[in-house]
Amino acid sequence: MFGFEELRNMMVDEQLIPRGIKDNRVLKAMRKVPRHLFVNKEAQGAAYGDYALPIGEGQTISQPYMVGVMTEAMELEGYEKVLEIGTGSGYQAAVLAELAGHVYTIERVESLSIRAKNILDELGYTNVFIKVSNGTLGWKEDSPFEAIIVTAGAPDVPQLLIEQLAEGGRLIIPVGDRYSQMLTKVIKTSDGIIKTNLFPCVFVPLIGEYGWGR
Repeated sequence: MFGFEELRNMMVDEQLIPRGIKDNRVLKAMRKVPRHLFVNKEAQGAAYGDYALPIGEGQTISQPYMVGVMTEAMELEGYEKVLEIGTGSGYQAAVLAELAGHVYTIERVESLSIRAKNILDELGYTNVFIKVSNGTLGWKEDSPFEAIIVTAGAPDVPQLLIEQLAEGGRLIIPVGDRYSQMLTKVIKTSDGIIKTNLFPCVFVPLIGEYGWGR
């Protein structure tokens, strides 16, 4: 019977590294953050499996590989102010908190935001700030952000998020229809934006004025 620490290391060694995650800081963060604490107790034994898990309210905690690849694509160095759209369980925010200066995360479902905040507080993350809001509007008062990550599928990249991205900043977002998307990386430059398609993915829909409405 493996303990949670052993399962975390197996997750990194068997799921992330063989599939191309190379950033040592990302790998170290994912070895450290106790993913099992962010899922329902009855699902803790499956927390380090290679799949997403339901967390209630129709939402999920993303597959570990997806967390790893999206985080790596943000190219974080440690000083950045990061915006996350879709707090969910709080796991992605915890990983980001290990890698960035400050993490601002928005969740539209209050019960999920409260649960995530409690876990993050218990783990001692003092550089994560959570609010309940329409994530498609971003967090204008604390912009610009060096990196933005959206953990739900959108019909297009919300213009307000591009506006809140610093020059040189990176935005990672699934773009497509309600049932399948393309993970997309957006870099903001002085001449405009550069979009790169990474690979197909499936996320819950981004709900909000600049997402899928209600």
